[in-house]
Amino acid sequence: AGRGPMERRFNPYDYNGGTVLAVAGADFTIVAGDTRMSSGFNILSRNQSKLLKLTNTTVLATGGFRGDISTLQKLLRAKLVEYEHKHGEAMKVHAIAQMLANTLYGRRFFPYYTWNILAGLDENGVGCVYSYDPVGNYERVRVNVTGSGESLIQPLLDNQFERQHQQFAAKPPPLNVDLSLADTEEIVKDAFYSAGERDIYTGDTVEVMVITGEGVRIETHELNID
Repeated sequence: AGRGPMERRFNPYDYNGGTVLAVAGADFTIVAGDTRMSSGFNILSRNQSKLLKLTNTTVLATGGFRGDISTLQKLLRAKLVEYEHKHGEAMKVHAIAQMLANTLYGRRFFPYYTWNILAGLDENGVGCVYSYDPVGNYERVRVNVTGSGESLIQPLLDNQFERQHQQFAAKPPPLNVDLSLADTEEIVKDAFYSAGERDIYTGDTVEVMVITGEGVRIETHELNID
């Protein structure tokens, strides 16, 4: 008796941390993401992939809330299967980019709490990377990184790939970097090794997917586990 009203709060979102990035090359694209899934100061999983192979030349990397990531991935897979049944061929990367933007924009009033990077090869075999915000705004870029380690990795990408702050360095082409596949892969791995030492939400393992004209291959490398 005499107790006042009690308030209950529900937050439909959580932020599960981790980092994803992609780099577009002259005839390849590299996509990478760590496998740690956290909530607050708790590690919920050490082997949760943030990468999804959509076609033989397209990979989606997503950070944010795991529940929305899983829902979005399931919806995109269904749309890709429907397209393939209707048209008898896999959807091209530029069409997938627009489809993902439309899907995110359709939920703009209750957005998917996700940060997406779509990577693949365009119709000329050149690497392409599309960067998204949670409500579907997107653009084609050379390199992109998002997630909890973004502030640690972005300066490295700006310097090594974009050649910012290098006064006499040659500028890269408009749509891709000019480094070799091997050199690009080493920089990507170094970026994750460094971020894993500083960011508590990035760690355990980094998955690296390399997209070429021959398809998609995946490598894994151990990171900091504490």
